Amino acid sequence: MTLAYMTTPLLGLADTAIIGQYGDAALLGGLAAGALVFNVVFTTLNFLRSGTTGLVAQAFGAGDAGEEQAVFWRAFLIALGLGLLIAIMAPLVAAGGIGFLGAEPAVNRALDTYVRIRLLGAPAALINYALLGYLLGRGEGKAALGLQILLNGTNIAFSLYLGLHLGWNVAGVAWGTVGGELAAMLAGMAIVLSRFRTGPRIDLARIADMASVGRMLSLNRDIMIRSFALLATFALFARQGAQFGTVTLAANAVLMNFFMATAFFLDGFATAAEQLAGRAVGARDRNAFRRTVRLCAVWGFVLAGVATAALLAWGGGLIAFLTTAEDVRAMATAFLPWAAFTAVSAVLAFEMDGVFIGATWSTDMRNIMLLALAAFAAAMTVLTPLLGNHGLWIALHIFLLMRGLGLAAMLPRRERATFAPGPARTVS
Repeated sequence: MTLAYMTTPLLGLADTAIIGQYGDAALLGGLAAGALVFNVVFTTLNFLRSGTTGLVAQAFGAGDAGEEQAVFWRAFLIALGLGLLIAIMAPLVAAGGIGFLGAEPAVNRALDTYVRIRLLGAPAALINYALLGYLLGRGEGKAALGLQILLNGTNIAFSLYLGLHLGWNVAGVAWGTVGGELAAMLAGMAIVLSRFRTGPRIDLARIADMASVGRMLSLNRDIMIRSFALLATFALFARQGAQFGTVTLAANAVLMNFFMATAFFLDGFATAAEQLAGRAVGARDRNAFRRTVRLCAVWGFVLAGVATAALLAWGGGLIAFLTTAEDVRAMATAFLPWAAFTAVSAVLAFEMDGVFIGATWSTDMRNIMLLALAAFAAAMTVLTPLLGNHGLWIALHIFLLMRGLGLAAMLPRRERATFAPGPARTVS
């Protein structure tokens, strides 16, 4: 899953590199702002991936293949409905993003183009969340890797052709993403439907079971609030950067690509924690649960250190590759250490998120994320007038640390309540 997730930030890096070749800070800032608006919408809806993973993993641990299918179809129907609604509302979403960020006119034009086009692919993008959640819940990392490579590989190829070869710049990158989402959706549905044909038959009544639907909606509500708070943090980060000027906005956008690269690198362990913790909870195997927490934490911190060291060593060269604008290069290089150390600050938060999603302890995730958002807003308000962009990056580190430490503090109590004496199955 680390390999699978690493294909996603490569996409962001490729898009930045494509637009960076135009040497226009406004285009680069518009791409970053448009991607942020898109991510606010879609990361808020990431419950379609993470919620599906947790519920499928628990059904897998309990040996209930029919419920695995039912969980997928519930997620699929929600994804289709929400995707169509978002595609229709694309102009309103773009206008809202422009109003929130308050950037320069040239940045706003690029943002509007990017968001309007990308949201046309919303149904396919959300169905891909459901597909990925199902595969990850079953622990099928190779199939998930294949879909992610297909999605992001076709995306990059289309974006290069449309964005650079045809000269469509931001519009070409956006259409390339839509094409990648459609290709992955078609391949993913082919995989899942072929497997369902050989599995147990389920009827519409099971898919529409109100108790199960209610549990999914409750879980999804909490994860949605948690995801919205996460994106609100990144939106505030980008907005504050925009207030410092277009060059700072563009430099922070380049560095946030590094943060996202390390985040997806570490998310492989978070996903392993989701799947393995969910299996352990479904089977009521406390030893397997504790082993999952321990191993994911140890290896997560090891690789976080490796990622930080790599960015400190080679980040300057990557910045030069991503943009030809000298003022953006200089600004990004000055703030590179802050971005490099986000891997260490964030690793515990990623792993704890995985454990809590797999165990479906969504209320705690929601509450800790809201507290961390409040801490970020307070730190940003106090530190940016004193330290400028340095203060903004310090506030981001405070946010990441609060998430991880807060969830870790709640873990022992939740474990005791979940694994109270009762029948158990052994998870291999």
